[in-house]
Amino acid sequence: MISRDQATRRSTLIIAALALVGALIFTSLVLLSSHVPPLAAYKLIFLGAFSTPTRISDMVMLASPLLLCSCGLTLTFAAGLYNLGIEGQVALGAVAAMIPLRLLPNLPPPLLWALAFAFGAAGGALWAMLVAGLRIKLQVNEIFAGLGLNFLASGIALYLVLGPWRRLGQASSSGTEPLPADVWLPTLGTLRVAPAAPVIALIILALIWVAVTRTRWGLELRAVGLNPQAAGRMGIPAARRLAESLAACGALAGIAGAIQILAVFHQLIPSISSGMGLLALLVVLLVQASPIWVLPIAAAFAIFTTGSLQMSVALGADSSIAGVLQGALVLFALLARGLSGRR
Repeated sequence: MISRDQATRRSTLIIAALALVGALIFTSLVLLSSHVPPLAAYKLIFLGAFSTPTRISDMVMLASPLLLCSCGLTLTFAAGLYNLGIEGQVALGAVAAMIPLRLLPNLPPPLLWALAFAFGAAGGALWAMLVAGLRIKLQVNEIFAGLGLNFLASGIALYLVLGPWRRLGQASSSGTEPLPADVWLPTLGTLRVAPAAPVIALIILALIWVAVTRTRWGLELRAVGLNPQAAGRMGIPAARRLAESLAACGALAGIAGAIQILAVFHQLIPSISSGMGLLALLVVLLVQASPIWVLPIAAAFAIFTTGSLQMSVALGADSSIAGVLQGALVLFALLARGLSGRR
């Protein structure tokens, strides 16, 4: 006899295999229609991120904020919420992180880093709480509330870049005045990788895994996600858990925004989130709010994105093909789960 756990693991493996095969076939057809050899393209996509130390550094610095956003989204997905406002939460976190860096530039760098992360987390959490308030108090779907706040956050960042925080003597949409080098998070030699970023991301991943799978709070969060009315009848404060999951997700997105400021761009730019939140949504759609799978899937997406950047030079193809592969993986995983559920 096959136990239920064994059957679940087998079903998960079958779904993953079907999703991968379907995504590769679909992406190959797209590549062939563009006269790009699929095998050469896949070699760059899967291995290009490891071709040089610089590429590896770029992959790690993409994976770190992506992992933070994905961790936050596992909480909101567990609570049954689709937090599409995470892009705005990253942007507001970055804006908030800039405040102590601009107002208190003479503080010791370690203290500035701590303040930047604290302000970033607070900014992201407060922006997420606007979504929570609209969802709980006014019954506005979090998808629509989040999308609207994304546009507002982008507008705020652009206003600051072109207005109060513009570069001296010019108003350039490319970004604010770069931060002094001593305020940047320390890197490994001449590489662009700041070890603090992946360390923070991995610590938070471990904390989220414990919170979701090993605490009463995580159990209540999942109960609310399955049926908030039934959870309320069992004495679980459903509205409070929804707000807490959004606030925690926003805080993690804000920390990701602070990393973008301190370790990646070293300035505020209008597109500071760089699509990180949307990519994290694809990650969490694949893992279905299971924290244990967040690390490998987020790492794989970072590898695909970094490796594909070489395609325009090597094969004359646009690097956005990585997005096609990532989206196809999610699509075919959802299709496989749907067919498995019908069976």
